[in-house]
Order: sequence, then structure tokens, then C-alpha cells
Amino acid sequence: QVQLVESGGGLVQPGGSLRLSCAASGSIFSINTMGWYRQAPGKERELVAAITNGGSTNYADSVKGRFTISRDNAKNTVYLQMGSLKPEDTAVYYCNADILVYGSSWQYIDYWGQGTQVTVSS
Repeated sequence: QVQLVESGGGLVQPGGSLRLSCAASGSIFSINTMGWYRQAPGKERELVAAITNGGSTNYADSVKGRFTISRDNAKNTVYLQMGSLKPEDTAVYYCNADILVYGSSWQYIDYWGQGTQVTVSS
């Protein structure tokens, strides 16, 4: 069984910063891409940032220059450092990971965290 557990969400004023963490645990052989998505009320879930196991990153245009994604492969953990936060960043943030596991065969499975609320408001 594999779990992704997120932490670090909360309420922050515009212009402030937050750091999200997501730790994967369980029967993990390796992790390919890890990422963060977000979903605001009434909107579809969107990619915020992703990072490969080699460290290549990509970001949504709306967060470039403000957010930084990183990972600690030894800890199976991905981070999202968010700065210069805006009210439009308010959303539930979800961690995602492409994890190699063994069931009846080796396969990569997409796992999701439970989500953490980020609210940017004065």
C-alpha cells in the first residue's frame, strides 16, 4: 500500500509565503515524476509544477518565478515553496507521484494525496 501525505497548507496574506511537503510511503520501488496540482472552487484541477527523478522541472505560467518545486529522493518527498502569493493562488493543492510498485507485475501507478487547503487572503 502506498500513501502520499501532504502538509504545510494554511491561511496566508497576499505577498506571503508557504511551503508544502508531500511524503510518499509504503511499498515503493522507485518514483518517477512528482508534482503538485491545485483545484479552486468551480475550476478544473490544474498542474502547478512537476519534477522528474532527474531534477527536471516545469511550471504553470501563472506561478513561474514565484513557486519552486524540489524533491528529496532519499526521503521520497516533494516540496513546493510558494512565494509572492496572490488571492488567485487560493485552492486545494494535491500532491501527485508516478510510483513503481509490484503487484502481480511491475508497473507505474499514479498516486494522489488527500489535498491541503491554501488560502491567500487579507
